[in-house]
Amino acid sequence: MKAVIVGGGIGGLAAGLALTQAGLDVEVLEQAPVISEIGAGVQISPNGVKALQSLGVMDMLDPHVFEPNSIRMAMGRSGRQIFDLSMKGYAHARWGARFLQIHRADLQEVLKTALGKKAGLVLRTNAKATGYVRERGGASVYLDRGERVFGDIVIAADGVHSVIRSQLAGADRARFTGNVAWRTVVPVEALGTDAPPQSGCVWAGQGKHAVTTYLRGGSLVNFVGIIEQEGWENDSWSSEGDRAEALQEFEGWVPQVTRILEVAPKLNRWALLDRPALATWSDGPVSLLGDAAHPMLPSMAQGAVQALEDAVILGRCLAAEADKTAALQRYFDLRIDRVTRVQRRSAANLSLFHKRGVLAKTASYAPIWAAAKLSPKLIHNRQDWIYGYDPTTAV
Repeated sequence: MKAVIVGGGIGGLAAGLALTQAGLDVEVLEQAPVISEIGAGVQISPNGVKALQSLGVMDMLDPHVFEPNSIRMAMGRSGRQIFDLSMKGYAHARWGARFLQIHRADLQEVLKTALGKKAGLVLRTNAKATGYVRERGGASVYLDRGERVFGDIVIAADGVHSVIRSQLAGADRARFTGNVAWRTVVPVEALGTDAPPQSGCVWAGQGKHAVTTYLRGGSLVNFVGIIEQEGWENDSWSSEGDRAEALQEFEGWVPQVTRILEVAPKLNRWALLDRPALATWSDGPVSLLGDAAHPMLPSMAQGAVQALEDAVILGRCLAAEADKTAALQRYFDLRIDRVTRVQRRSAANLSLFHKRGVLAKTASYAPIWAAAKLSPKLIHNRQDWIYGYDPTTAV
């Protein structure tokens, strides 16, 4: 069988590898002329590392990753620590794999290279999908230049603005969540003594929060700042923001945050969007994956990881089930409860990081601080269901 995958991001490339492992021929259609570095840092929790291990790419990724000492949460203005939970060494012992940070471009390049080695030249850029038609027992994807690309199955990994999803499930347009993200990457040497801890750090504030991580072996610092905002008009992922505006948003915050904004070569700014939950991801031989199926806020750092889980489980379902329609239904059945739970927890985390007022902060943060001091395992216990999951044993 041949699979046509719409979208050459992390989810689409991972799906290409997983389906190749399942014995399918694959062709990946990416609308961009080149795969770029937009998005910068990605955190890969142990469940995602297990997915990457099953795809056979960890040896290629290892030179590019950074393993943080811990996951921390602190107040953005005072720097007061809420918790600091060990990850380096601990994650593998507890959940069976490391917790890693990596540049999105490095992850995509490794996935693309691995797919090329396994399946040959199967990634087509400048191939913008506009829809599909079911035919000949499979489906053909229409490209904007009039070409049709046939596959026995079609997997849409084309993100929150997925045109395949819109046709499959109805025109439920992506919705603005009321949050805007600032993103940048800076060399660690430019920060001097103001470099953030070598951890995954959440800096919490009123109606906003920031996250700092490390990339490329610790040579780069990745910054994401999420701000509550009433409206948004621009859907571009590459819009450049104004430095003065970013500094104003985080005025009075710790230097580990503000120094990054001062020295950043460029600050990108874009809206965080979602789409309604779906009762199905499939239309016969056509199915969805990653953000096209279940977009989520980045407050659990699970967007890319859940797409990796999708890819591995999709491949295993198709390898185990001769009836492709039944395999796609099985894939949905195995994924829907988990990704819905991750979506809800991600939204809850964002609310937690954005608490306003002394009473709300005390009620939310004091119990977490106490638990981290008295019994860190209580907080780790709350991560078992997400980090301890192994997509290779789910089918």
